[in-house]
Amino acid sequence: MNTFRHRRWDSPIGTYLLVVDDEGRLAGVYRDGQRHLPPEAVLGERDDSVAEEVVEQLRDYFAGTRRDFDLELAPRGTDFQREVWAGLREIGYGETTTYGELARRIGRPRASRAVGAATGRNPWSIVVPCHRLVGGNGSLTGYAGGLEAKEFLLSLESRGQVQPALDT
Repeated sequence: MNTFRHRRWDSPIGTYLLVVDDEGRLAGVYRDGQRHLPPEAVLGERDDSVAEEVVEQLRDYFAGTRRDFDLELAPRGTDFQREVWAGLREIGYGETTTYGELARRIGRPRASRAVGAATGRNPWSIVVPCHRLVGGNGSLTGYAGGLEAKEFLLSLESRGQVQPALDT
């Protein structure tokens, strides 16, 4: 069984918990206070020396110099959740798609609500870009890290540069 360690990292949109397993793989990127945040005990011991590569790549992303992440992930979830999370990684930087379209892309055209539920449990905020999903009418809906953060990330990507920090 894997053990986990985590560190706290302050981003332009708030503090994140970066969780790695005992092999150094990224197990989670969670915004403080987000929905579906695992219990503290699951996050493991705090160790601010871990996840240096994650921090570096996130800094580059927020600086507008990184569009894709090259990190080894430690997936934990159902087969369906993993399908959805893999589908999220196919949505390009600066692009959006709907929950229904993602359901179609993964071969489950009637599963848009289930796609939404799996997306809400995505453990790798930003790295696996669930913020790129929008409602069927294009509205910003459902983001475990909060709609202000989702709006910030989409704006960052649409302009390709860092936006002013949100008040957190």
